[in-house]
Amino acid sequence: MRLHRISALVIRHLYLYRRSLPRIMDIVYWPVMELLLWGFLSAYIEKLDLGGFNAVTVLLGAVIFWDFLDQSQKAVSIAFLEEVWEKNFLNIFVTPLRVSEFLASTMLIGVVRLILVGIVLTALAFVLYHFNLFALGFALIPFILNLFLFGFSLGLLANAVILRFGTSAQVLAWGFLVLVQPFSAVFYPVSALPTFLQPLAYLLPSTHVFEGMREALSTGSFALTHLWGAIAANAVVFVALAWFFFRMFAYVKREGKLLKLEG
Repeated sequence: MRLHRISALVIRHLYLYRRSLPRIMDIVYWPVMELLLWGFLSAYIEKLDLGGFNAVTVLLGAVIFWDFLDQSQKAVSIAFLEEVWEKNFLNIFVTPLRVSEFLASTMLIGVVRLILVGIVLTALAFVLYHFNLFALGFALIPFILNLFLFGFSLGLLANAVILRFGTSAQVLAWGFLVLVQPFSAVFYPVSALPTFLQPLAYLLPSTHVFEGMREALSTGSFALTHLWGAIAANAVVFVALAWFFFRMFAYVKREGKLLKLEG
């Protein structure tokens, strides 16, 4: 991979974000609205005095972590779809640009989106609800990195399906994330799921992250078991979905369907 080609794509996307209000709103508006919604609900539950259940800590932490996952997945899917919508996909790949370089640039854009969302949500959660995300301590960094990698992998899956079936499948750019949410134990522990679904839930890296987050917030100890579980699950998921994406890209090139993708 060539660094100058990756940086050129990153700069291009950053210029687009700087000049586009809808793109900024996609990063800020929806996460803030979601934070306010769950924040008001958490404050209401706190007033019910449910035997020491700290709704603000559990629910707001889950919301912020889920938005991290959402932004990392969108960075890959939206960057890909924007090239298709603008009929610029062929223009990019008739250059010496490699697919891996394109994906690396989307990953870096995902990091930028994650940082911006993290700053906004962490500050608002602290000011409005006195929730300190940094109470997680050192666990914060590896858990967020695992969420980022899982979101990136889901973005690859969505893009691979769009390559194979065309833009009619673009709804999957958002659908896959919704599909895994019930099994990721975002707002409730895995034990709340039916017994036969619990082993399936632990196959997802996101499940280990949210379980580890709750353990770290409730006990103050580093959830090492869940961290290693997230790393192992991410390794398998990332390799499998990256292989699937590159296989689908090779297929559409071989069959001459890149032009049809923009049609």
